Amino acid sequence: MTGRTLPESFSLADEVRSALEAGRPVLALESSIIAQGFPRPDNLALGREMLTAVRRAGAVPAQVALIDGRVQLGLDDDALERLATGASVKCSTRDLGYVLARRLVGATTVAATARIAALAGIAVFATGGIGGVHPTEAALDVSADLLELSRNPVAVVCSGAKSILDLGATLEALEALGVPVVGVGSDRFPAFHAADSGLTLDRRIDRADELAALMAAHWSVVQGGILLCQPPPAVAALERAELDELVARAQADARTEGIRGAALTPFLLHRLNVLSGGRSLRANRALALANARLGAEVAVAWAARAST
Repeated sequence: MTGRTLPESFSLADEVRSALEAGRPVLALESSIIAQGFPRPDNLALGREMLTAVRRAGAVPAQVALIDGRVQLGLDDDALERLATGASVKCSTRDLGYVLARRLVGATTVAATARIAALAGIAVFATGGIGGVHPTEAALDVSADLLELSRNPVAVVCSGAKSILDLGATLEALEALGVPVVGVGSDRFPAFHAADSGLTLDRRIDRADELAALMAAHWSVVQGGILLCQPPPAVAALERAELDELVARAQADARTEGIRGAALTPFLLHRLNVLSGGRSLRANRALALANARLGAEVAVAWAARAST
């Protein structure tokens, strides 16, 4: 972070600021997964476990949220509990100014976290799954995650795009936006809850140091993001055929109830959990922790490369 001027609205936890100034590994984490992604009290427990997983892998966690008119990077347990138990606004990039001005509590999505991480000079960010292109017969429904990935030089560790999306169209959109999609541990595009979406990736790198080398090479010519996709842990992943059937049923329920727009994704994910008897939520938890560990390993490799 040496020489970098941060926006006035940014507040960095002491350990995050010290790590950035010293060139030590820092991993950004979103907060929507805690505020909106998991039921209480599982959300708070998961948030704490993710922070522990990052530290054990050798990086400093910089979980991002908007609290009392400030962009916070690095949350103490009180702030984490406030996110997990109180009301908060789910913030994409379009929402950041409003939530800051109104001094509300905001939980950041992939899009908002990628933007904030880039502004803070954090090169690696871990999440569960990104947004993408929704299957729709009406107006085009595309997540802001894709656009922000194309704009910000951040490597995003995930388990692909959420399984409720049109994954083929999402990959096509990422290609059009110039975002490289790299498999880690697999040459298949994961489907969030399932290891294999049926779509092949033509780029695979399994070692953290080689991923750091890719990041350096890419950012020497392109100032945009990189998607690093690892499948969910096999012990928790759903089979693709079963997942496809569950997603189709959840989407049919959404059409029947007239659910659309911002309410669609949380509705579909909740229905998947109900229809799967809780197994989709268990898969989500397992992959979130696995991605936090991998993200920390990549952050360690990136810091080591930058120091040489």
